[in-house]
Amino acid sequence: MQLNEQLKKLVFDKGQLKQDVYQATLQAYQSFRTTAQEITRQFQEANASAERKINFQFKDRGDFEFEIRFAGDILIFMMHTNVFEFSRDHVVMKTPYIREDSKRSYCGVIHIYNFLADSFTYQRENDLGYMIGRVFINAENHYFIEGKRELGMLYNNFNTAVISPESVQSIVESAIEYTTNFDLLTPPYDEVKLVSVAEMRTNFEKRSIVTGKRLGFRFQSDTD
Repeated sequence: MQLNEQLKKLVFDKGQLKQDVYQATLQAYQSFRTTAQEITRQFQEANASAERKINFQFKDRGDFEFEIRFAGDILIFMMHTNVFEFSRDHVVMKTPYIREDSKRSYCGVIHIYNFLADSFTYQRENDLGYMIGRVFINAENHYFIEGKRELGMLYNNFNTAVISPESVQSIVESAIEYTTNFDLLTPPYDEVKLVSVAEMRTNFEKRSIVTGKRLGFRFQSDTD
């Protein structure tokens, strides 16, 4: 019995492509990690001479995940280990860059999440975090970002944008800037006016009352 040659070529070609995308994404993730460590170090140095101290920390959360903790916020960067392709309806699929070579649409992804630091400190399991951006990287090291304001609008030229130490630094700094300006708003009164007896008997920080930066409000992605 002989293997079908077309099938064999398909499996090997697709497998090699996904390996190339994975390696490009992993290298980008490692660059994000190194850059986040350096930015944290510089903040810590500046903090040493500041009159009022602000907490700045870097922490590995596993092989594909790390966090930056600053002031009252946490940014979590997480690399997905799988390779994705965009749907046919996605705007990226309509660009000349993808039409010239459909293999360019296969990407790895790094998610960027924002949480309140107190949510983890006090183990408030019901609190909400927000994805503020996700970085897509293909085998040619081209990238673009779907995300909030600074991230989504500044880094969306998949055709020409190539991941580099400079672009990674810019993305991390933009994520910190967005997070710092993304304030915790008081939820609408009607959303929090009722509380159960069980919740009042529970330690305040562990009640099932949900805390999130835009709880009860339209988030930016609803209008962008």
